[in-house]
Amino acid sequence: MTNKKFKLLAGPCVIESEENILFLAEALKNIASKFDIDFFFKASWDKANRTKATNYRGPGLDEGLRILAKAKEEVGVKIVTDIHEPYQAKPVSQVADIVQIPAFLCRQTDLLKAASDTGKIVNIKKAQFSSPEEMNNVVSKMEYFGCKDFMLCERGNCFGYNNLVVDMTGLVRLAKLGHPVLFDATHSVQISGGGFNYGNSGKSEYVPYLAKAAVATGVLSGLFMEVHNDPSVALCDGSCMLRLEDLEKLLEQIMRIREIVAE
Repeated sequence: MTNKKFKLLAGPCVIESEENILFLAEALKNIASKFDIDFFFKASWDKANRTKATNYRGPGLDEGLRILAKAKEEVGVKIVTDIHEPYQAKPVSQVADIVQIPAFLCRQTDLLKAASDTGKIVNIKKAQFSSPEEMNNVVSKMEYFGCKDFMLCERGNCFGYNNLVVDMTGLVRLAKLGHPVLFDATHSVQISGGGFNYGNSGKSEYVPYLAKAAVATGVLSGLFMEVHNDPSVALCDGSCMLRLEDLEKLLEQIMRIREIVAE
């Protein structure tokens, strides 16, 4: 990977409106510019694995990419967004600088090949059901397809029926596979399946603790964090997201931790 700066992939869980995307892209860019950070704006045009069929998923491929392209052009941010099926890789790659593979889909060979064929950076979320060592099979697929510019992203492991746990040694073990490692600090606090009431359930109060602990391992190339100006009214994963007003202080702490670890 050519740019060795610490990466921040941040933005709302899903595209809620053009206005909100442009506002958050500008706000996050301004915060990230205060640090030595390589910033990518993240938002999903479709959340294909919502708990309920009636839950908001996003504006769809065409409208979602139009909005992300507008943010890229008008705000001047780089873009990261997901794909769920192989045919989506080509249109998404025309806007996205990083093509992201969702955790549940990280073993889908056709999806990995399609992402690799775009020539873009690929961020692969580690499945909640996979050990770090099992991701070597994913690495082998990507290398077989000729993709060398990809990252592995930890987002917690299933622990019992409704909980996730983050094993910090897992970050070190992922790094041993020889590719950049990110940590998803917000999806790691989800209550799997939407929790006991099958609503929007998570434990966002733990996001800063996990983020700082992960950076303290000294092996991270960056962080993934979903951020919203008002998580209480967010249309997806509001209870997992970091509040926009809390991001700058957290980044200050994270960058200090990085300095200490590097000593």
